[in-house]
Amino acid sequence: MDALYPRLLVTRFAECFAFYRAVLPALTGAALVKGAPEGPYANWEDVDDQAVLVLYDRAAMAADLGTAHLPTRPAADAQDAAMLVLRVGDVDAALDLCLRSGGALVAPATDRPQWGPNLRSAHLRDPEGHLIELQSY
Repeated sequence: MDALYPRLLVTRFAECFAFYRAVLPALTGAALVKGAPEGPYANWEDVDDQAVLVLYDRAAMAADLGTAHLPTRPAADAQDAAMLVLRVGDVDAALDLCLRSGGALVAPATDRPQWGPNLRSAHLRDPEGHLIELQSY
């Protein structure tokens, strides 16, 4: 049984699918198990068949839950409420791959000894705007 089954609800499914299809195999070893760019669902698993990430079309989820009448975004800018963290071997190389694959830089690769010994991290957004942290120790 998967202890965690992270699922991102997205409105720009094809762009997010392309981004994660490009970066997840290289950064996590995850393979696409199900899904296609047209959606509404895609999932990647690791070599032990554990869920790494699922994408699901936000409108499809809203229809299933009866919340389609609600707005998809806050009316004003707000702080992030969640973040996807990927532990990688080389933060700089991972960041380069993510940016070449459609990610948007938030904070460059930086050593952060105040967070942990030898910790290096970078922050970016996927095509939908979800915050991602790349980190290595």
